[in-house]
Formats: sequence, structure tokens, C-alpha cells
Amino acid sequence: MSTTPRILAFSGSARRESLNRKLLNAAVTAVREASGEVTLIDLNDYVLPLYHGDLEDTEGLPGNAAKLIELITRHDALLIASPEYNSMLTPLLKNTIDWCTRGDENPFPAKVAAIVSASPGAFGGIRSLKLAQQLLLHLGCHIVPGNTALPHADQAFDTGGLLTDARAQKSVRILAAALVDTTRKLGMSA
Repeated sequence: MSTTPRILAFSGSARRESLNRKLLNAAVTAVREASGEVTLIDLNDYVLPLYHGDLEDTEGLPGNAAKLIELITRHDALLIASPEYNSMLTPLLKNTIDWCTRGDENPFPAKVAAIVSASPGAFGGIRSLKLAQQLLLHLGCHIVPGNTALPHADQAFDTGGLLTDARAQKSVRILAAALVDTTRKLGMSA
């Protein structure tokens, strides 16, 4: 691995004004400040059908799944925003991860992963954050400990989408530094 960890970042929300996308942007900035190299992608650019085994058998791996697998493979770590729908992961995030495990090789083992979550509610998406960590751990990722869950996120950003909550800013910086540091220490290479 080069001395600069390569980190792939994406959100499990496709909404334009998503609070999770805003939090992810703050985390991306913090990772760059911690000397990580970040590729930020929008899952709207990688539309996938709902995973179905018969569809996979008849049509094979969708082209966008192959592109995502290649992106994951080329990066040392993942930074994911995990929104919460009904106390769970979003269908978009789960479906994306499911398709990405269907290639010739699962790209997740030995990747370092950090998860952030934002919600207008009091829990800040902590339930989906924990479920995303659990899923990625099951797939072989090294999970950066710690939580960056942002409660009352509808009040945490200015009109330009910048994170203004000082406590959240600190949490994001700590998680970003841990992601870069852990990736370096583990010597991950894509």
C-alpha cells in the first residue's frame, strides 16, 4: 500500500438533500485532512436491480455491480453513510452490498470500514450504523471502532450543507483519523 490510504466513500441514501450525504461530505473532508485519499461516489450513478438469484442466473452480474466491485477492490478502505429506515439499513445500501458479493471474488475481506449515520430523530441512525458494521464485519471487513451517529441532523447543517454542530465535527474528525490510521497500520493493499 502507498503511504496514502485510498478510501471509497458512498451513502446508502439516493436523496439529493440527504442528511447522510451531508454527513458523509463532512467525513470525506475530515479523511482528506487526515491525509487519506478519497473517491466519493453517488450510488445514483450505479443503479442496480433488486437482487434476485434467478435474475443473476439468467442475466449474470449487472455491469454496475461489476464497476462497484472493481472500485471496492481498488481501494484500501470504505467510508459509508448508513441511513436508517424503520430501524434498519436502507434497501439501497443492502442491495448494493448484496450485489457486490456476487462477483468472482468477494471484494470486502480485509478492507477497513468506517460507518457514519445521521437522522432527524434522537438516536441519529445508530441502529442502522450498528447493522451496517455487523454486515461488513460478517463479510470480512475490519471495522473502525467508534460511532459517528448524528441525532437531530436536520438542525446540524447550515444552508450550504456544512456541518455546524461542534460535537459532531469532533466525532467525524476522530473517526476519519482512526480510519486513515487503522488502514495504514494494517497495511491494507488493494
